[in-house]
Amino acid sequence: MLGNNLPTPNDVVLLLKSKNITKTRLFNPNIEALQALQNSGIEVILGTLNQDLQQLSTSISFSSNWVQTNVISFAKTLKIRAISAGNEVIPSDMQNYVLPAMQNLKSALDQALAAGLIPGRIPVTTAVATSVLGVSYPPSNGKFSNATLPVMGPIVNFLATTQTPLLVNVYPYFAYVNNPVNISLSYALFTSNSVVARDGVLEYKTLFDAMVDAVYSALERCDGGGGSVEIVVSESGWPSGGDSGDVYATIANAQTYNNNLISHVSNGNGTPKRPGKSVETYVFAIFNENLKPQGTEQNFGLFYPNKMEVYPVNFM
Repeated sequence: MLGNNLPTPNDVVLLLKSKNITKTRLFNPNIEALQALQNSGIEVILGTLNQDLQQLSTSISFSSNWVQTNVISFAKTLKIRAISAGNEVIPSDMQNYVLPAMQNLKSALDQALAAGLIPGRIPVTTAVATSVLGVSYPPSNGKFSNATLPVMGPIVNFLATTQTPLLVNVYPYFAYVNNPVNISLSYALFTSNSVVARDGVLEYKTLFDAMVDAVYSALERCDGGGGSVEIVVSESGWPSGGDSGDVYATIANAQTYNNNLISHVSNGNGTPKRPGKSVETYVFAIFNENLKPQGTEQNFGLFYPNKMEVYPVNFM
């Protein structure tokens, strides 16, 4: 939503429905967007603003008011998949606010459920980038970094106890452009026909699977049932344009990546470490955003602001 030329929320919902999109993610509780999504049948992962985390972590009344305004007000007309306490806050100087914010939001939601104000349990989680890992290769060696483990360990325990998934933003694009010598483009774009990486008995043809499984390995290394925590990929995508020096941010590569991503996560095969189950995945993003930093960041959209598609995408 970081653009000054984007369609109205009502028009966006009509666009999503026309493409048979049944789930979406809001990074912050935009009231106009929530109103537009009412009675649409579209399920929402609803995020808090990162700058609200400190108050959410220290004030149960602030958390209760947040739930009243953004959840209870829409409870009868909007299905909320989960609440995300912030996005990519770990690691940062705000990381210690995340778990207390999650706990206060859960308490407020539990009270609302007990009072009959919401129709069912709404999970509370957070969204992290793969930069929370200190080791990511091979995937079986995945573990949280020394800087993030003191925060991630208790969060993983909370998620295991509440049987809630961790949201992870997974971008093979960034992994590839930062290391094109050792990573092949076909491995990043889901186009490799042969095994690229072997990790014991596990075989990887796609960088996406390797990145997801590295996080699963990190979860398994956490005490308190981390191995039971599932991953929801809350962002993944590929830019269609950007800086003049970035020869990989092209419409052709973006079209290949996102169509292959959708096909891959929908086929029910899962990942080598967690086979046999589709990976719930959210494609970033709906629109190109002209208020993002100049370059590739402005060009992750599947659609231009005029609602024309940047390239064809099969949403299955």
